[in-house]
Amino acid sequence: MAEERITDQGAKDYKEFLHPVMKKNYGQWKYHEILKPGVLVHVAESGDKIFSIRIASPRLLSTTSIRFFMSVADKYCDGFLRWTTRNNVEFLTDKEENIELIIKAVNDDGWPVGGTGRTASNVVHTQGWVHCHTSATDASGIVKALMDEVFEDFVAENLPGKLKLALACCLNMCGAVHASDISILGIHRRPPKVDYHLLGQICEIPTTIAACPTGAIRQDIVDGVKAMKVIEDQCMFCGACYTACPNMPLADPLNDGVSIWVGGKIANARSKPGFTKLVIPYIPNNPPRWPEVVDAVKKIIQVYKDNGRKWERLGEMIDRIGWAKFFKLTGFAFTKYHMDDYKLATKSYNMSAHLRF
Repeated sequence: MAEERITDQGAKDYKEFLHPVMKKNYGQWKYHEILKPGVLVHVAESGDKIFSIRIASPRLLSTTSIRFFMSVADKYCDGFLRWTTRNNVEFLTDKEENIELIIKAVNDDGWPVGGTGRTASNVVHTQGWVHCHTSATDASGIVKALMDEVFEDFVAENLPGKLKLALACCLNMCGAVHASDISILGIHRRPPKVDYHLLGQICEIPTTIAACPTGAIRQDIVDGVKAMKVIEDQCMFCGACYTACPNMPLADPLNDGVSIWVGGKIANARSKPGFTKLVIPYIPNNPPRWPEVVDAVKKIIQVYKDNGRKWERLGEMIDRIGWAKFFKLTGFAFTKYHMDDYKLATKSYNMSAHLRF
């Protein structure tokens, strides 16, 4: 047998970092329970238990915060913790007596425990203005403003069922806005602008044209010089051209903003998975606290609290009461942008994760 090559390329095997109880009982878990918001116990067939304590984090963390998490994990969890896909930090321990000690330690430092069961999740979100060059809105700013208002729904089971929150700062949707209960999506409403005078000095025209996935960029002649033009009806505001050509900026402070979508989920429980549907087509950016966006999300949550049945997801509630009643209860205007006339997907896509034989 050939000698195994050892390289430093790629991520290490995740099993190297599992808690010993998780390694021992890998693939042999019997059930799990939510002891209280933010605290779960997983029980193996062997009878072993492991507890996870979930706290919210803002995703963009300082080294001070990370060192604090490490100190708590070293003191109470033998150094074991993990980050979830929704930016939570979970401390893992097999010692039940350490649960309250962990909760006290993080609460004393200002970190809330929750996000499991019938609560609002932490917001899975993208980069926003901090980093992304195609963002139509900020991510961290909206998330901070929103979670300040729905804090009580994160730490206590105040809701009929799970409420997954998501934000993507543009239509490329690096966040899970297509399959979350309430989603905030940044939108561009104007195509990229082309500076013809500097175009040839900065960009390769053939490469930029080829970068467009919808063929919306065509070669043009301006003042006798090769240039480009954008066919607005074909532009979907993805920003691929700006990635190839920095001389085609997509950001527009006057026309960029956010839209609100609801009703998505990934779970198969009670009903098949579903995509989000549009409820508010446009809200202008209004930093630093985005009050209109926060108020809209809070209104949706309140309607869900008042009308949802226990363990019913938001989309399931809307399907039960009807979209007309949902718009009436929220007070949102129904516009031409809510009319979905694309019908071909149902003929070609498997729209359910249920098994078919």
